Amino acid sequence: MDLILWRHAEAEVIAPGQDDLQRLLTPKGERQARRMAAWLNHRLAASTRVLVSPALRCRQTADALGREARIVPTLAPDAPLQALLDAARWPKASEPVLICGHQPTLGQLAAHLLAGVEQDWAVKKGAVWWLRWRQRDGAPEVTLHAVQGPDAL
Repeated sequence: MDLILWRHAEAEVIAPGQDDLQRLLTPKGERQARRMAAWLNHRLAASTRVLVSPALRCRQTADALGREARIVPTLAPDAPLQALLDAARWPKASEPVLICGHQPTLGQLAAHLLAGVEQDWAVKKGAVWWLRWRQRDGAPEVTLHAVQGPDAL
């Protein structure tokens, strides 16, 4: 199973009294989302399930893919790791899953799956971490397939 973790692109700084879920992407964030979406669309299987936080900045980021996406309320900022694992049906899903979400949860999930540790790993704005689960010699294994930032594209 492939699990692609995509942090939302650069968003506006929250204004006093503003709902965090309503922050928009900046013009730079829009460019980051388009660049990363183009990179992803060359690599993602057609069957990839796209799951998105209800935050507007995540929805805008995922919209750049031009694919059907499902908004999952449990993927909101500060979601627990188990919410992401449950939404993705990790590691039993039959199709690849892309989650467009937030820090620190995405970094924590990468640390948990790759190293079995509880740490806050950094996932840059607009970046993708592509993880792969497989059975190797009868034992489960998670590998890092790719890490890509939008500014390197």
